[in-house]
Amino acid sequence: MIQKSFVEMRVIGTAGHVDHGKSTLVEVLTGIHPDRLKEEREREMTIDLGFAWLTLPDGEEVGIVDVPGHRDFIENMLAGVGGIDAALFVIAADEGVMPQTREHLSILDILHIQNGVIALTKIDLVEDLDWLDLVEDDVKNILAGTSLSDAPVIRFSARSKEGLPELLDALRDCLASAPPRSDYGKPRLPVDRVFSMPGFGTVVTGTLSDGVLKVGEDVDILPSGIKGRIRGLQTHRKKEGISSPGSRTAVNISGVTVDQVQRGDVIIYPGDYKPTRRLDVHFRLLPDANQPLKHNDEVKLYIGSAETLARVRVLGSEIVSPGEEGWLQLEPIRMVVAVRGDRFILRRPSPGETLGGGIVVDPFPKSRHRRFLLETTARLETLAQGSPSEVLLQALTSFGIIQMKELFERSGLEGEITLEAVGELSRQGDLVVLPPASADQLSLTSDTLVVSRPNLDQIISRTVQIVENFHKNFPLKRGMLKEELKSRLSFSTRVFNAIILAIVNRNELLESGPLIMQPKHTIRFSPQQELSVNKLLQQFASSPFTPPSVKDCKSEVGDDVYNAMVEQEKLVQVSPEVVFDQAIYRKMVEEVRQLLKKNGSVTAAQVRDLFNTSRKYVLALLEHLDTIGITVREGDIRRLVK
Repeated sequence: MIQKSFVEMRVIGTAGHVDHGKSTLVEVLTGIHPDRLKEEREREMTIDLGFAWLTLPDGEEVGIVDVPGHRDFIENMLAGVGGIDAALFVIAADEGVMPQTREHLSILDILHIQNGVIALTKIDLVEDLDWLDLVEDDVKNILAGTSLSDAPVIRFSARSKEGLPELLDALRDCLASAPPRSDYGKPRLPVDRVFSMPGFGTVVTGTLSDGVLKVGEDVDILPSGIKGRIRGLQTHRKKEGISSPGSRTAVNISGVTVDQVQRGDVIIYPGDYKPTRRLDVHFRLLPDANQPLKHNDEVKLYIGSAETLARVRVLGSEIVSPGEEGWLQLEPIRMVVAVRGDRFILRRPSPGETLGGGIVVDPFPKSRHRRFLLETTARLETLAQGSPSEVLLQALTSFGIIQMKELFERSGLEGEITLEAVGELSRQGDLVVLPPASADQLSLTSDTLVVSRPNLDQIISRTVQIVENFHKNFPLKRGMLKEELKSRLSFSTRVFNAIILAIVNRNELLESGPLIMQPKHTIRFSPQQELSVNKLLQQFASSPFTPPSVKDCKSEVGDDVYNAMVEQEKLVQVSPEVVFDQAIYRKMVEEVRQLLKKNGSVTAAQVRDLFNTSRKYVLALLEHLDTIGITVREGDIRRLVK
């Protein structure tokens, strides 16, 4: 497993009927119009995939893939949605649910895209609020029973920007709950676009999965096997030395001409993967399919960004009827790259119709299966479950941080074999117990928290990035409040504390009281701010026991600089109005303590005379000492707390 030193990049994909405002919405969100082709601009209709990016309210940068909504370009849509983390499903309020609304929803459901936000667009064109309510009810009805059944519906107008803050917040929350991208150390980049740049040569783009790419590394292009080398990497037009799983990545490849690569090819490290001409899959035919799927039917197979004709072999039955599931062996005419667990879509070539889809169970069956042999389907059933450790790891990757009892329930495993699998995964470093423990110190109960190593690494990377963004946005603050960080991460107190302990153990963040900070972060004033600070400190030095008020200090240097001085302990604020220089404060506390030890008790008047100051400052100091437990008040006198 690769130790990560990068921040995971998430990708959002649009979906929805033609002319429902997908590209316009993307432009409002990002400032980038995703339609790059001249024909798209002239026809005001997305034809091919478009790409953009934005920064969410929590500072996370995400990519957007904009797909065409017209039924004539559904193949292009399928090339773009395979690598997304969440869907931005767009439905126009003035038209409501339309044919491609339903087809795109079916595709997202088949691909098991469980994170999404529904944007009810063009609400400015609807004056009747009752109509909006009816459309929203209709939308929720078609979502019921699909992978997006719990997706929030946000009403939005691109013209007035109404609903924009709510939409951004919903996208942030949606991605926060999405499972982290897996990093198995074997990167693959399904190519969805190929072009040439003067002075650079061939560039391909795609959404990276299963590992990282690095500049200077050799790569293979499958299925052709053509070899090249990574000359450069970009994410969102920023040069990178290393790309991260899930990121929209542009790869400049040397040694390869633009006509040697096409959409559907896969960029890999040599030897990591090999192409196949046969796939064993579990398939679900959509309930509204026009006819059953029959043995020997010809279909269009969509997997990753690849599209190819394939022959269907139905296993265990003659047909798969609408709404039913079954086992298939697919034989594509063009070799494809697939791994166990990949999802796919099947369409009928003519007339064009989305049939359904499912999951790859075996990407390398040894031969054609005997169709009605019971051992064949029994083997596929077993293979779909995998070994206990594989099933557990898959469950861990899907569900993030989870209690042991939930892990057992969701994986369908139990008993000694499960505990053995947990021990195996822990020894391999694929499973981590929270709080962290070594494999020989595992003490597991039903409530023990566990997480996969990739998930933990991604959570830690995201947490560190949030704190880094906080330091950038608030350079004069010593650290971020743990409660604020906990709220951003949306973790329970128990999970949050375990994560913070793991991060602190790695020395990636520091914990100081209620604050979390980067180890090397220090508050630095600008030259102008430094002048203001020194000027203020001179005022404290000239009248140490009757210093400027909190209000005067803020007026002199500004709220942020003042608060930074307090965090740096240059100043000690003892009440809402009174603040002392830190050295003077310590002197006063010590002298009050000595006076109490000598006399046994003190009055406010005695302390006032001790420092030749006014009652305002004395009362603030004494009440502060009461609060922090140095003194206790008894009527008009104070005594030391024993």
